[in-house]
Amino acid sequence: MEKKLGLPSAIAVGVGLIVASSCLLSLGQGIGLAGKGFIVSMFIVLILNICLALSFNELYNIMPNVDGGLGQYTKAGLGSVPSIIANISAYVIVNLLAASVEIAMCGIVVNSTFLPQVPAPVISVVFLALLALINYRGIDMFSKIQNVVVSLLLLSLIGMGICSFFKLGTGPALDAAAQTEPVVTGLGGYISLSAMAFWLFIGIEFVIPVAKDLKNPKRDVPLAMILGVVMLFMIQSVLGSGMTNYVILEELASSDMPHMVFAYNLFGHAGEIWMGIVTILAAVSTANTVLGSIPRVLGGMAENDLFPSVFTKKNKHEVNIAGLLLIVVGDGILIVTGVANSSSLSTLLLAASCFWLTAYVLVNLTVLILRRRFPDLPERNKKFTLFGIPQVLAIIGDIYMIINIAEGDQRIFIFKLYGIILVIMIVFAVVWVKCVKKQPMFKGATLEEIRSMK
Repeated sequence: MEKKLGLPSAIAVGVGLIVASSCLLSLGQGIGLAGKGFIVSMFIVLILNICLALSFNELYNIMPNVDGGLGQYTKAGLGSVPSIIANISAYVIVNLLAASVEIAMCGIVVNSTFLPQVPAPVISVVFLALLALINYRGIDMFSKIQNVVVSLLLLSLIGMGICSFFKLGTGPALDAAAQTEPVVTGLGGYISLSAMAFWLFIGIEFVIPVAKDLKNPKRDVPLAMILGVVMLFMIQSVLGSGMTNYVILEELASSDMPHMVFAYNLFGHAGEIWMGIVTILAAVSTANTVLGSIPRVLGGMAENDLFPSVFTKKNKHEVNIAGLLLIVVGDGILIVTGVANSSSLSTLLLAASCFWLTAYVLVNLTVLILRRRFPDLPERNKKFTLFGIPQVLAIIGDIYMIINIAEGDQRIFIFKLYGIILVIMIVFAVVWVKCVKKQPMFKGATLEEIRSMK
């Protein structure tokens, strides 16, 4: 009999999939802008994510056999067009941008720490090519060391957080007089940085696919999501506070790799090597996961008539070739053209946040729509509906973060990128569903279809 997982394992799965090296970039720059006030921004996002967890838990209870795909949930409530937009937003666009950031960071860290004679873009392209070859051959070489990589990253965050918080590092700690003043202050300023803090908590729904392996999924799915983000909030709050003890805020805010600066100031060259190795492992592992999983997501969409059938085609290694090619070419273009260079990494993460926030808005809308259509579902735990307040709060918060994603030229660039891609997605979804497949665009599933969903 297969051994079932308990709550600690469920939390570990969720936390492990959320944490990536790009989180360190957002945390460092956020602390640099607002100092310890960035913890307030993180707390705001924590509350919104707890609201989101309630939404995902309700959808899981109604459709327990669905693996947690945003597209499947939104198709049940909102129809095919929103489903395509949610899937492409959350899985394709976000991971395309995030993977390019991770691979670019990998190249920058290897260049600055280990191979200064080799240009960072060249290193990044080599990494991308190797990962593409590995995934083309269907070799999941990181599956066995994924837990090791995640453990190293989390232990590093906790270890560096404790050492820096209590000023136990080998480098000189700053006194209050040496620290610079934060650029962002006040509650309004902290709220404006919530979009940057959002990247530190994305992906709480990753717990749902392992629900079938849990001893008590009805209890552990919501608890794992909520306790997971609370744990991350505590770890990152301690680490962020510790950063202010060793790096001046101005340097954190202006650095393209604030976590590397922090590690060097904390433990000297040894700290830089330590953080460099962990960053490389985490970046390569995350990018490899994207290259391995997104082609399957696109293949699943194609099988459900939500994407062209070419994405169902597989090579002899059972790999969806068209999806893999799309991600590799997209990441390659972002890296080679310099879009994913050191100065624009945080901009790409903020742009990616816009698309994930869009998907989360659709998820919360799905919950409200399904409640209206099927008010008396016995599978729904009415104790957690709370009159729809969590969903409304999450929708308002998500839209606010999109609107206030950044300032100045950075904001204009993000809105242009977000707007252009969003329009393309909407046009594709409408044409594909209405003209090609000749299906209703916004027809949700019937109760029988929902209960039979897999």
